[in-house]
Amino acid sequence: MSVKIISICPSNTELCAYLGIQDSLIAVDDYSDWPQSVTALPKVGPDLSINMDLVQELQPDLVLASLSVPGMEKNITELKNRKIPHIVLNPQSLLDIANDIKTIGRAVGETARAEQKGAEFLQTIERFRSVSATIRNKPSLYWEWWPNPLFSPGGINWLTEISSLAGAYNILEDIELASVQIPPQEIIKRNPDFICLAWVGVPEEKIKPDLVKKRKGWEELDAVKKDNILVLEEPLYCRPSPRLIEGLVKLARTLHPEEYKNIETNISL
Repeated sequence: MSVKIISICPSNTELCAYLGIQDSLIAVDDYSDWPQSVTALPKVGPDLSINMDLVQELQPDLVLASLSVPGMEKNITELKNRKIPHIVLNPQSLLDIANDIKTIGRAVGETARAEQKGAEFLQTIERFRSVSATIRNKPSLYWEWWPNPLFSPGGINWLTEISSLAGAYNILEDIELASVQIPPQEIIKRNPDFICLAWVGVPEEKIKPDLVKKRKGWEELDAVKKDNILVLEEPLYCRPSPRLIEGLVKLARTLHPEEYKNIETNISL
């Protein structure tokens, strides 16, 4: 008999899919939209306002909770208060994601499979690292999570690693934080080669690069002068799941098409 799982965060739902246990999901949060099959499951509310009465009513064997977004702490408190079985994931790095794969696997009795899938994930990362090491001219990237005020990943975040693996670097990697509120003037000072727009919760078609170009002083940025403004699929960069590899492939081939054209991944998504 399979374990009845509720995921209350999109990245956790994607981890289940990567492990091949999505059929054990009996409900998900409102924002879980991948794989397509989970969109037909009962919804328990947005990840910052989970309907715990409904979660309890569904009687899960396990709830997969997260601390990946500020404000999720109240979900954990409520799960504890109601004595609902749960595990909490809080990944900041790609290694953390590999460990989360193993953590879920152990919790649902799929330890061997999780070990294998975690190893595949790390092997794929090493392939990108090998290619990146051969690239001499690495462009600087300014990642933007939110436009007003400006929020961006700092050094303690998977997007700094993704930048490096794609043969580039995060222009804010020296700031030892997961998330940084940065003044616009600081970006002008650091003058990135590329601007990567991945606004959390905002579909690509609603992200307007022209708004970035109109910011005071930003017309002098190299990225703006060369029109190096990338509008990226937020789910492939802002969710700590193995789908980050899909985002990595796209970014690496955009920045260095020749160097990464033949790279292989072990990730089956």
